[in-house]
Amino acid sequence: MKILLTGSTGQVGHELERSLQGLGEVIAVDRGRMDLSNLDQVRDVIRSVRPQLIVNPAAYTAVDKAESEPELAHRINAEAPAAMAAEAKALGAALVHYSTDYVFDGRSPGARVETDTVGPLNVYGASKLAGEQAIAASGVPHLILRTSWVYGMRGKNFLLTMMRLAKERDELRIVDDQHGAPTWSRTIADTTALILAQARAGGQPWWERNSGLYHLASEGRTTWFGFTQAILEETGIDCRLVPITTDQYPLPAPRPQYSVLDTSRLQERFVRLPDWREALRLCVR
Repeated sequence: MKILLTGSTGQVGHELERSLQGLGEVIAVDRGRMDLSNLDQVRDVIRSVRPQLIVNPAAYTAVDKAESEPELAHRINAEAPAAMAAEAKALGAALVHYSTDYVFDGRSPGARVETDTVGPLNVYGASKLAGEQAIAASGVPHLILRTSWVYGMRGKNFLLTMMRLAKERDELRIVDDQHGAPTWSRTIADTTALILAQARAGGQPWWERNSGLYHLASEGRTTWFGFTQAILEETGIDCRLVPITTDQYPLPAPRPQYSVLDTSRLQERFVRLPDWREALRLCVR
């Protein structure tokens, strides 16, 4: 199987390049070779590689900056996946795409299932939702994997930012009224690889049975404050933490207050996911 992997230098793409080895020939491309803001280039690369599977973790992920760059965010997060889906369908290929908990408004407590009503609060969430909808409408065999609060040991993410700031400052003020599940980038990659190993064994009938939307995030839930407490405990960094509200830390893009994802559907069909704290411990160590 020839696998085209986008965004290979990103935190999820980097892990996927390792996790997908053994499933086929992985052709990993970064933004230099396949810039998702250039739709002609997206189509040209796919037509040149002619993959049996496209795995697309690449995205516009600057949540606050997207508020001032809505057209660019939409092109990368919605139009580019739509183009990938159309090209994959023309080739008889399948598509794996990643989305976000930010497609929900998070105004009521409770873990979200795949069929819950969506209502993104910001440009980033709206652009990712449009990408989901375009792929689903294309008719291509696909997996859309919604995840949340992604972190890892490379790139720009909450874990690395907190580790740096905690070393530089005596005190950090952290939001304690937004709820979610921190998810290690390697958890996402390894889970994807396990699912795709089943898909390879099952062939086209597998895709006919299992194509669709799934929530892929660590088990459990916490707040950004709780996540930061755990980071400091696992790394041994000493810094005083002060819990604050969202209103005390205003940002350009509003965030959902409660965006925990219910992963029952994915776990019943494919694989168990680790608790967020267990995954953080493995990541740090």
